[in-house]
Amino acid sequence: MDRRAFLRLMAAGALATALPRCGGGASGGRLFRMNLRSEPPTLDPNLATDNVSLRVLTNLMEGLTAYGDGLRPVPAAAERWEVLDGGARVLFHLRPDGRWSDGVPVTARDFEFSWKRFLDPETAAEYAYFLYDVEGAEAYNTAKSGDAAGVGVRALDDLTLEVRLARPVVFFPMITTFMVLFPLRPDVIARHGDAWTEPGHFVGNGPFALEAWRHEYKVSLRRNPHYRAAPRIEGVDFFMVNEPTVELTLFERGDLDFALLPIVEIPRYEESPLFHRKPMLRAEYYGFNCKKLPFNDPRVRRAFSLAIDRSVFPRILHGGETPMASWIPPGMFAHEPDIGLHFDLDAARSALAEAGFAGGRGFPRVDLAVNTGEEPRRVAENMQSQWKESLGVTVRLRNVEWKAYLKEIATDPPGIWRLGWGADYPDPDNFMNLFTAASGNNHTRWGSAEFDRLVADAALDADKSRRKAMYDDAQRILCAEAAAIMPLYSRAHNFLVSPRVEGLWINEMDYLYLDRVSVREEAEA
Repeated sequence: MDRRAFLRLMAAGALATALPRCGGGASGGRLFRMNLRSEPPTLDPNLATDNVSLRVLTNLMEGLTAYGDGLRPVPAAAERWEVLDGGARVLFHLRPDGRWSDGVPVTARDFEFSWKRFLDPETAAEYAYFLYDVEGAEAYNTAKSGDAAGVGVRALDDLTLEVRLARPVVFFPMITTFMVLFPLRPDVIARHGDAWTEPGHFVGNGPFALEAWRHEYKVSLRRNPHYRAAPRIEGVDFFMVNEPTVELTLFERGDLDFALLPIVEIPRYEESPLFHRKPMLRAEYYGFNCKKLPFNDPRVRRAFSLAIDRSVFPRILHGGETPMASWIPPGMFAHEPDIGLHFDLDAARSALAEAGFAGGRGFPRVDLAVNTGEEPRRVAENMQSQWKESLGVTVRLRNVEWKAYLKEIATDPPGIWRLGWGADYPDPDNFMNLFTAASGNNHTRWGSAEFDRLVADAALDADKSRRKAMYDDAQRILCAEAAAIMPLYSRAHNFLVSPRVEGLWINEMDYLYLDRVSVREEAEA
């Protein structure tokens, strides 16, 4: 046995007493068990920003809409909606049988409260800009107006929510699927304050209820008895094992029903009937701090991007990656692979020489910060080598733990840093809006009035050919002219599913609606 396998088994053995075996316990084995890899930063949907929280919250709660086949929004908490006044007004009609996990009816006022709390400057929600197309939302969120009554969200009665849009964006019903716009109970938050997300206090309107949250170990969900349609399973146990190889070993032992594959294990499992690969609407990129020397010069930024041979990524990662020099990912409307700075050594060296660093001479040592993990490390080491060989520049790698990494990127980003972006709604606006000046997720310190105008205008235009032309122009500004970011590749999920699981559906946006899953007993499987 090699050292890696030995360490995996030792770590898994240490966890064996903690994880339930397949057919044991009061649940009779009808639980779906998967690994989150880390602690959810929050279960407050207004504040959530990450996929770990998304995994849990989309099974505890639901928005006005959810995703169906083809990533179309379908009724969820709302049974239907009407788009009125040329798109300037949307009426959502809630289901009369909607119930919270304590049996209290779900009302339109719960949505109004949640959305206005989300926009409240005191809440400091990173995603607040999501609602800036709503009348009065930006002014309220940016403290230009202290009056929430001016926000165009209003419960007309218990079951009717009116949304007035300052700009009739074509994709608005899509964004109501996202966790930050889930409803909230004002009485629960008033009673428990920040502790409202803890078991015993938490109420949700989704198919499962929060039974337990043992921090840094496990989140347990069980059927919500008041949900309109009983899930096929009794519940979900989400574990927090932060070592991918241990996660795989626990799957192999039968202690998990779903496992994401570590990079090194993908070739071994690709022919297995348990193996699945799902292309995602997710793109990886390196960003620049465009205010920090020497990356305040767009010629330097273009040189670094032109010097990347992106064809290496599928070879070093093995996961079905698609190299990309433009930003809107494959599988999404307005993807345009010809846009961007493709590998061109002569152009890269020429741009660096124009900036005063011919052959890399005189170029300062700069930092590339990445979060810890096998994939970020492999990509970063390859980039470090490519830039040294192609441009003659030295880049120092810094690996930072995820939580500290996010704080650094948000407050004082280094010269180059790594992030990914997964679609929150399946429209190019979600990717392009990320780098507007108003975006709380734009960490480049770069902005362009022309870029912002193109993105804003494209969101309003229902004509697909005109929208595509505007997004093409905006991508040329972002990825080529300003080169504020270096798109690298789009991702796929590579995962294993236990043979006792049926009906698992994961979409291109990484949503797992687990009420659709059924799990057989060990003997049946």
